[in-house]
Amino acid sequence: MLAPGEKYIEAYVKAGHNGQINKIWKVYLETQDSFMDTWAEEPNRGLRPIKRSPEMKYESRSLRLSYNIINDLHDLQMTVTHFLAEPSQLAWLDLSFNRILHITHVLCELQELRVLYLHCNSISVLSEVDRLGVLPHLHTITLHGNAIETNKTYRNHVISALPGLKTMDFSAVTRQERELAKIWHDNKSRTRGRKETVQ
Repeated sequence: MLAPGEKYIEAYVKAGHNGQINKIWKVYLETQDSFMDTWAEEPNRGLRPIKRSPEMKYESRSLRLSYNIINDLHDLQMTVTHFLAEPSQLAWLDLSFNRILHITHVLCELQELRVLYLHCNSISVLSEVDRLGVLPHLHTITLHGNAIETNKTYRNHVISALPGLKTMDFSAVTRQERELAKIWHDNKSRTRGRKETVQ
């Protein structure tokens, strides 16, 4: 259990032929407001040995930076590089329970990303989700608890923008939802095209 004011980051590593995910480290931090604030922290030893590369970086494809007060992603790539032996292989990223305002190009550089948790942040512009469409392997995302969730087209928009999604907000994306999102997107495009013609 965390004491008031304590925050944490965790990393996981895929182990074994069955793809089971095992936690390899957990770090308790004072509340951090930037990624670079986490660099000086040293993980506590857990039940499993901490696997590190010869450069003393963690051999993991996952990183948890949740429960902080991070509001800007500009140092994310440097932080991933600081902690992970193979930063380009980052596949699972948890940035939930922060104060992130925008989905920036920095997330779009994580080309192997498959799972992205952004729930309980401060994202207010629904169209920013469209930027994540360049991530070829992204199949799971969480965005609930952001201001964008109140938009009546929220789920249709996200599913339309990210056609490879299998899970959104911890709920499976059904074939029917995918079809409805496509219809919604096509209607939106037609309506936009008519408005541009009239102007």
